[in-house]
Amino acid sequence: LRSALGPHGWQWEWENDGGTWTPYDMEVAIAIEAAHGRQQPGLDLTPLGFCYLIDFQNMTQVNRQSQRCRRIQRRADMAFPLVSGPLPLTKAPGGGLTGALLGTPCSCPQCMLVLSVKTNTGTLPPPPPSLPPPQPPSIPPKLSSLSGSSSSANDSVPTATLVTPSVSVTTPPSPVPSPSPMVMKPQRTLSSCHAPLPQRSSLTGLSRPALQRIAMAQSRALIASGVPTVPVKNLNGSSPVHPALAGITGILMSAAALPVCLTRPPKLVLHPPPVSKSDIRPVPGFSHCCRKTSKKQARKGKTPEDVVKRYLQKVKTPPEEDCTICMEPLGGASGYKGPGVGPASRAESVGRLAQCGHQYHFQCLLAMYNNGNKDGSLQCPTCKTIYGVKTGNQPAGKMEYHVIPYSLPGHPDCKTIRIIYNIPPGIQGSEHPNPGKPFTARGFPRHCYLPDSERGRKVLRLLLVAWERRLIFSVGTSSTTGESDTVIWNEVHHKTEFGSNLTGHGFPDPGHLDNVLDELRAQGITEDDGLLEK
Repeated sequence: LRSALGPHGWQWEWENDGGTWTPYDMEVAIAIEAAHGRQQPGLDLTPLGFCYLIDFQNMTQVNRQSQRCRRIQRRADMAFPLVSGPLPLTKAPGGGLTGALLGTPCSCPQCMLVLSVKTNTGTLPPPPPSLPPPQPPSIPPKLSSLSGSSSSANDSVPTATLVTPSVSVTTPPSPVPSPSPMVMKPQRTLSSCHAPLPQRSSLTGLSRPALQRIAMAQSRALIASGVPTVPVKNLNGSSPVHPALAGITGILMSAAALPVCLTRPPKLVLHPPPVSKSDIRPVPGFSHCCRKTSKKQARKGKTPEDVVKRYLQKVKTPPEEDCTICMEPLGGASGYKGPGVGPASRAESVGRLAQCGHQYHFQCLLAMYNNGNKDGSLQCPTCKTIYGVKTGNQPAGKMEYHVIPYSLPGHPDCKTIRIIYNIPPGIQGSEHPNPGKPFTARGFPRHCYLPDSERGRKVLRLLLVAWERRLIFSVGTSSTTGESDTVIWNEVHHKTEFGSNLTGHGFPDPGHLDNVLDELRAQGITEDDGLLEK
């Protein structure tokens, strides 16, 4: 969009990990520019949903949670910047006021649309008689009404809605003069939407924030009435749906008499608002608030052979089936010929696991145990039944937990348990994939959240057991970044998004606590272990 202030403008950017500069979202950039213009020493972005503090003296951005500092810069050499606020007014030849875009107006659809809306709402007086009035972009015949919600020609993509009427429309009505969401009415009859539309007289003299609040309220009413939504954020394509695709989809759905509401997506809220130390409380029923783990727990069992034999029953006559580890017949020799496994007698060549009853070559189970964590436990490779107490290879670290005075989405009746995991980088031990090689620990400390309810506290107790058994994290290859020899999650899901659920790692999620209990049960941790934790 072209600026009404001239061919150049400003843009705020932050330095990413690659050393290049990334522009802030327009809403954040406008807030930063406003604070900079008022010569404030800094700006807290928490009200905008970001846990950052802007320091104008040092030109840095500080993460309030991790205290990580990044450089920021203000560029004033950007062509056609996106700016905020109404168009500046100048004196017309006849003495009246007119918009700053004198002469031939910009012919892009966005500018023409916004100019037409400003003319209808009284925000922008009509152009002089010598200039033809700007016309909005053409709309297919089945779309009978059009109006925009943006109050500035330089705003992001306006919130737009496509609504079907409850009665047939035979003649196109005049455009609705309001900053409400874009309303397109097809001719076929479907269910009505009862979103209120303000009258022209009620909009005169309203400020830009007031007009935005009206548009947002109408958009929420449309969503609440059951109209499906498609999120659109801004013109640079950084949204779940590209604006052009969303617009085409809206037109096609409207032509087919299908309602759709184009809205800006909700903001990602990873962290709660800042919490003072005086507001942090211990979790009810817990006498401590921190746990540490050592590098490696003591091994159980004298030798690997003793551990495997402890869970096996002798089989005199092996069945006519294959061992699912080496895929060789159980009546024959084991297919494993690796180190650490000596020959077994005929009577001990095949064994049956006591609980599940699955049968394997003794040498195969011994090789599987030697290739694992060698912690005194054994897990059936077929049904995953765990024998003994399973432990993992989680590196040494610290787990903190406490209650903060905020509620999670979907849990308005209780406060929040915040868990903070912190694992430093180090050297891999004998239980890790590459002993002696360094491993990285990205993204620590990691903040996770549970509702401070009876069920949430039960999950916390079992997570403490999993932490003690070194099962929360592991060392391996990240499925997100592809980095090897790094600390990764170990199949026990956590919620790391506090105030939203855009990534799937937040709330509301009604089945989350049950899913975590199932995942812990798969690791050999049951509610009985939680009772022992008390």
